Amino acid sequence: MADEAKILTDLLALRFGEQPVSDEAADALGTIPETWLQLAARGSCRHFKPEPVAPELIETLCALALASPSKSDLQQRDIVIVDDPAIRSRIDELTTTGSLAQEWIGGAPSMLIFCGNNRRQRQIHEWREKPFANDHLDAFFNAAVDAAIALSAFALAAEAKGLGCTPISAIRNHAEEISELLGLPAHVFPVAGLGLGWPAFPEPRVSMRLPLSATVHRNRFNEDGIKEAIDGYDRRRAAAQPMTRQRAEDRFGTAEFYGWSEDKARQYAGPERADWGAYVRKRGFRLD
Repeated sequence: MADEAKILTDLLALRFGEQPVSDEAADALGTIPETWLQLAARGSCRHFKPEPVAPELIETLCALALASPSKSDLQQRDIVIVDDPAIRSRIDELTTTGSLAQEWIGGAPSMLIFCGNNRRQRQIHEWREKPFANDHLDAFFNAAVDAAIALSAFALAAEAKGLGCTPISAIRNHAEEISELLGLPAHVFPVAGLGLGWPAFPEPRVSMRLPLSATVHRNRFNEDGIKEAIDGYDRRRAAAQPMTRQRAEDRFGTAEFYGWSEDKARQYAGPERADWGAYVRKRGFRLD
């Protein structure tokens, strides 16, 4: 097996607990692109050097992100670069305090907000004097997916340059106020933020994922053995990357074994963003 193929299969085995192909079959993959190795080894970055990211670099990364696929070429995604100190300070305050605080956000030298934009499509209909015949859930969904695709492309481009980044879903915990801060009009909404900077540590931690046998299906959805797969994943991840705290101990007590599935069950045992639907409707979307 070529060195690059061995590195790739080892990285994927570390992340998923299993290889997508055997060592014997890996040679059939041919030349391993550098991008594959970067994807296999990538991890979120929450610790940054204090040095800023050059504006021209951020703008270039935005262009690369917006070169990503878009539903029907509608291009329903925009990026807001937040470099106004007052706006950034308030967003930091909102996202680093309270019960859902993420303290690392304030240390990210740069922040961007990825937005779904269905407004532009509606404007085009008005300018071209055509009816807008798709005022239903799909209009919101398409714009949200477009923004998510652009965010992913931005992250990949940034990491290829040596930058570190982490998406910030907590932006949606304060969607109304952040929309006002950013001047977002009707039919434009924040999907997620992105903290960006030069990593303080050279290697990100590889986040272990559910086994491919549980998440990749062939022809038909199949969840045979899913509970056993999750139980095994819990044990594998806890052995290598144990969680340092248990959620909601005052409500659920202290578990003798605390794995990923227990953590996620506790997380969603309490309401999160229950006002999101009302916010989206206030943005002008129909969710029928």
